[in-house]
Amino acid sequence: MLFKDNKNNTQKVSRRGTVQETPHEVIKKVCCAMREKNYDPTSQLVGYFLTEDPTYITSHKNARTNMSKLERYQFIEEVVKFYIEHSIDEEV
Repeated sequence: MLFKDNKNNTQKVSRRGTVQETPHEVIKKVCCAMREKNYDPTSQLVGYFLTEDPTYITSHKNARTNMSKLERYQFIEEVVKFYIEHSIDEEV
């Protein structure tokens, strides 16, 4: 049998042989592409995540394709992580 009937354990799938960019790298490239086309990355990204409409992301430099590689939770996790690390006082 190819797969064991094991419903109690989570199976982990890994990608081998591919180099996957970090969410930070993808977001940085997408924002640079949007700035080159004179778009406001903040407004465009908010629109994208509120509507899930990929046309909010420019196709310039494959930004739309690169952004589609990110899952929504990866993007949100990266933004929250960055915000916490750079905006919240250590005393809190």
